[in-house]
Amino acid sequence: MAADRGSTAAPHSQHRTTTSHEGQPTPVTEQGEARPPGARAGTDTARVTSKDVARAAGVSQAAVSLVLGDKWRGRVSLAKADAVRAAARELGYRPNLAARSLRLGRTRTALLVVPALTTEFFARVYTGAARVAADSGFGLVLYPSPEGIGPARDPFDSARATLDGVIASSMATDALTALYGEGLPLVMLDNDPEDTPAAATVNLDIADGARQTARHLLGLGHRRLTHLAAAVDSWTFHLRAKALAEAVRAVPDAALRTETAALDVDAGLHAAHAALTAPGPRPTALVCDDDILAAGACKAARRLGLRVPEDVSVTGFDDLALATAVEPELTTVRLPAEEFGAAGMRALIDVLAGRPPVAPTTLPVELITRGSTAAPPRP
Repeated sequence: MAADRGSTAAPHSQHRTTTSHEGQPTPVTEQGEARPPGARAGTDTARVTSKDVARAAGVSQAAVSLVLGDKWRGRVSLAKADAVRAAARELGYRPNLAARSLRLGRTRTALLVVPALTTEFFARVYTGAARVAADSGFGLVLYPSPEGIGPARDPFDSARATLDGVIASSMATDALTALYGEGLPLVMLDNDPEDTPAAATVNLDIADGARQTARHLLGLGHRRLTHLAAAVDSWTFHLRAKALAEAVRAVPDAALRTETAALDVDAGLHAAHAALTAPGPRPTALVCDDDILAAGACKAARRLGLRVPEDVSVTGFDDLALATAVEPELTTVRLPAEEFGAAGMRALIDVLAGRPPVAPTTLPVELITRGSTAAPPRP
């Protein structure tokens, strides 16, 4: 793990020069911020500097450097750190990353790898990670793997020369060999913490989400359930299938069947149709691994002349915008995607700063009950 070699600056470094694109010398501050010749802080044409942020936040310039370099813990109070970040956002402060990289020998850039099965969920993960990255002076590049959850190719000639670290969401560990094999620090999101070379892991409590769904349906009186399982070979989907099966098995007269489907509406429709028309008693509840599958399940029910939830209940997972766009609105497990991405970026920053490793982080999830579930129809 690379330590931050720029925590102290030589006194003579306060007034250095670099060269602008017009070939004119441009002053560079101690924090590596380039200011146009003749520009003054506080004017419309001036680049906002850390001195401006310090003045607005009512703190020292050193405190601004510690906070924006994410080295403030134990040295600056939380209230002052929040004030610095708020002032930086309000003023539109952006550090000169090129100058800082030359000074520190670091790129201040991270890569977020997601499956090519990109959905709104991964966009929200990126939003959360990018917010923390910006507050800490990092750039964040989003990379949807061309192979889905399969091997992720290095998108650069050399990831090691281009990046400081990698965050990977919902990817198999062995799919990332080309990236972490270069010695880059790796943080895994939505991955088995017992089976990873990652420096840190952050997970959602997916198993508890499946258990909450099962308890809700079983509590309503459902005893014939079908799991519309995503046909994706990944830890997160295996985990929710296991937790759901265990919860249903705990109720003696309950039964669970499984239909697999690709992660799209049409596949969900066909899987739900197969479940609802299979020989034997019809399931009274369809438990879907994703809101997209649940939307397909609702379409299948309507095409068969069945009402949701009067004839069959349907649940989803993720709480995407789609969950409230369908009618009835979906009962689904809400995943805090933005906080998930933010926690992953914070973990990577801690790793890069050489802070001691912490136990795997698990964020809670919540079942949101809406109109797509109700008590099963009477025999």
